[in-house]
Amino acid sequence: MDYVRSKAAAALGARLRRLSEAVDGDTARIYAELGVVFEQRWFGVLNQLRLGGPATVGDIAGRLRITHASVSQSRHSLQAAGLVTSEADHTDRRRHLIFLTDKGHSLATRLGPVWQAFEAAAEEVDAEAGNVVAALDRLDAALAERSLFDRIRAKLPA
Repeated sequence: MDYVRSKAAAALGARLRRLSEAVDGDTARIYAELGVVFEQRWFGVLNQLRLGGPATVGDIAGRLRITHASVSQSRHSLQAAGLVTSEADHTDRRRHLIFLTDKGHSLATRLGPVWQAFEAAAEEVDAEAGNVVAALDRLDAALAERSLFDRIRAKLPA
């Protein structure tokens, strides 16, 4: 028996984690098969820098709608791998801009066709699953309207 599936909506978080692990695991296998050292968590930051040029942690977090902490952790890991660097913004020394290094540009260029294949495969899966992305959009909107925290709190005894 699949306990998580049997709990239906009550196991929403567990179901999303399981799906995320499956997707991340398959992408890690592709990178390994290609002989590329790449962590899936780097994709959002690296791709934003590839598409939009230098940006701050806040800029990237806002575009991806994830926490500053998550972007900052990815930046540190990307920096340790030699894929990005950062320097103080010339217009505001309190802000630091993140840049792709030559190594980062090279890797992003090399991975461009791989990312296109990921996108095509994801669209294929979405079509087979009956446009699950639309359902995720509705879930995102529902949680933006009223957080799960607020919904749980309202159901707790006083």
